[in-house]
Amino acid sequence: MARAARNSSLETRTARARLRTRRTPYFAKIAKGLRLGYYRGSVSGSWVARHYRGAGVYATEALGVADDTLEADGVKVLDYWQAQDLARRWGEHQRLVAEGIIKPGSYTVANAVDDYMAEIEAEKSPAARQGAKYVFDAFVRPDLGAIQVEKLTADRLTRWRNKLATQPRRIRMKRTATEIATKPTPDDEDARRARKASANRILTMLKAALNRAFHAGRISSDGAWRKVKPFKRVDEAVVRYLSAAEARRLVNACSEDFRKLVQAALLTGCRYAELARLKCRDFNADSGTVAVRLSKGRVRHVVLTDEGKAAFQAWTSDRTTADLVFIRADGAAWGTSHQKRPLEEASERAGITPAVTFHILRHTHGSHLAMNGVPMGVIAAQLGHADTRMTEKHYAHLAPSYVAQTIRANFPELNISDRNNVVRLHARQAKNA
Repeated sequence: MARAARNSSLETRTARARLRTRRTPYFAKIAKGLRLGYYRGSVSGSWVARHYRGAGVYATEALGVADDTLEADGVKVLDYWQAQDLARRWGEHQRLVAEGIIKPGSYTVANAVDDYMAEIEAEKSPAARQGAKYVFDAFVRPDLGAIQVEKLTADRLTRWRNKLATQPRRIRMKRTATEIATKPTPDDEDARRARKASANRILTMLKAALNRAFHAGRISSDGAWRKVKPFKRVDEAVVRYLSAAEARRLVNACSEDFRKLVQAALLTGCRYAELARLKCRDFNADSGTVAVRLSKGRVRHVVLTDEGKAAFQAWTSDRTTADLVFIRADGAAWGTSHQKRPLEEASERAGITPAVTFHILRHTHGSHLAMNGVPMGVIAAQLGHADTRMTEKHYAHLAPSYVAQTIRANFPELNISDRNNVVRLHARQAKNA
């Protein structure tokens, strides 16, 4: 990283206030062939960058307003150091353009997102692409889409990340307007932690798009977003799962077509998208397994219990191998987000609050395996985790442990009674005592 260039006449607003107002900027050399300029106006000034292209030709770029009268925000109002950092990245872009490494013209965050979506077409599943599109359209394009990537700053991205962590939860438009307006939005510690965790995931997706553009040579530097770190200690595993009794109540509260899907999730631990595209040929009655077809030709074999095997035999009997195992009552396939409303309605009928999500059904499968002493490696294989780190993060605390068993076996019984045996004395008795 290049050292910051010092300039006593431009570094502070006090020093700049002593400069004479003039039409030409005051320049400070910050790198070979690159100058940072300051226009001194009657009230406040502005920053410009100038890059020498050779043969007496210069390229100039307006960077933003100087922090002479306003506090620097790193976006529109810049202090000397922020302007210098922006000028360096612009100058590096100009150098790459001059050498023919990247094409001239503005390359925006929206352009980076478009390129990323086009390039993951063959890498990601349709559900993953749809999820990425939703995230970019809802959270990235409105605030950042029109900004040139070369003008992104760490401060601008940090402000965007913080906005994601503080804005209210997005609510699906459904039912009546009165119900939507009166739906409570929790603001407790768990809700704030969850919003920060969501902001981290969105930031990770944006970085993925920008990093791909950087490695493809479309932009000159990745310094701005490398400086923006995710919120710490917000992804701690808080696993919610259903007891066996709650699971039975939930299944019985579902409609006939949706009941099969919920039952399958509890018996296999599969994700909603995995079950929705499952075909009859994926069930192997001889081995008692279900083949879950993943991206890039990979397959995960989910082991079924006797109960699960019997259920899948009933669901696939008298069906062709190409048929989907689970379909809606109208004969259509289960699509993206089709599971949310039926689960909320079934949870309400079953008296389970807050409402169950489909991922909780997956957690229920993994949690009961852990509580019954199944090794973390086996649970990881069943759920399709790449290794045991994610499995241990979510389920290790539920597994029987030597520490827990030792404490429960050796701590003495205190025989503390809930009954209060203290009798209040009258004032005279208390005085005599």
